[in-house]
Amino acid sequence: MKLVRRRTASGEVLLGSLEGEQIVPLDLEGRQYNSLFDILEADDPHEVAMFLRDEKAEPIDAADAQLLPPIDQQEVWAAGVTYKRSKVARMEESDAAASCYDRVYVSDRPELFFKATPHRVSGPGEPLRIRRDSQWNVPEPELTLVVNSYMKLVGFTIGNDMSSRDIEGDNPLYLPQAKVYNHCCGLGPCVLLADSDVFLSLESVRIELTILRQGKTVFVGDTNLGEMARTFEELLGWLSRDNSFPNGVFLLTGTGVVPDADFTLLPGDIVKIEIDEIGVLSNPVVQD
Repeated sequence: MKLVRRRTASGEVLLGSLEGEQIVPLDLEGRQYNSLFDILEADDPHEVAMFLRDEKAEPIDAADAQLLPPIDQQEVWAAGVTYKRSKVARMEESDAAASCYDRVYVSDRPELFFKATPHRVSGPGEPLRIRRDSQWNVPEPELTLVVNSYMKLVGFTIGNDMSSRDIEGDNPLYLPQAKVYNHCCGLGPCVLLADSDVFLSLESVRIELTILRQGKTVFVGDTNLGEMARTFEELLGWLSRDNSFPNGVFLLTGTGVVPDADFTLLPGDIVKIEIDEIGVLSNPVVQD
């Protein structure tokens, strides 16, 4: 089951179940569930969401809906160097960074870093930003884990971990500036609720990145979740060490698709990320 947040013409934010090309509204009026967070906190989010489906309401065409990022007040964190291709790409940034990323790839402790607060997150069709003080910017397509306050994995979405590679490559200590700024993260288009059949075979789940410039494809690449060097359980185990998330957390799990070193995003580019079973997250790129 896929849950979405949308904004109506009057500005009201509502929840719905994305079913094919339509959105079935969820009826939260007078219920104990008032938000996406409340549903994700339930013992069985899928059962609750099914109960909240408003069978009497007219379904809405998803193409006509203004979808919002599927996040309430959760923090957004990210993992790095979880795919071998990502390790190689990071080592290309500078000699200083090479040793750090080579060591973390084989270390028991993964690279984990804070990525965004909700106001820095863009949803489907909303702009993602490249920094004014950077000349080398890339998107990073990542499966994102949706985790409730009990550190239970309750869903998945698509994440775009925008990165200023020249800033990070200049000095690894500049990582927060390379990663955290306004509109630095894309999430969406939905939360695919986790159940026993979701992503049963990781090798079959494909992640594809396409970048369009003036209507033409300038980059396309793909990988699959089977290329990950770390498990979801491992990443969440480290994230929760001596740490708590009372509002829940989104964890981007790293990227295995990185454009070549001579590529950088430009204002006006369109970044599309597709992950099997979840859908497509598409965002225009801006700089100001």
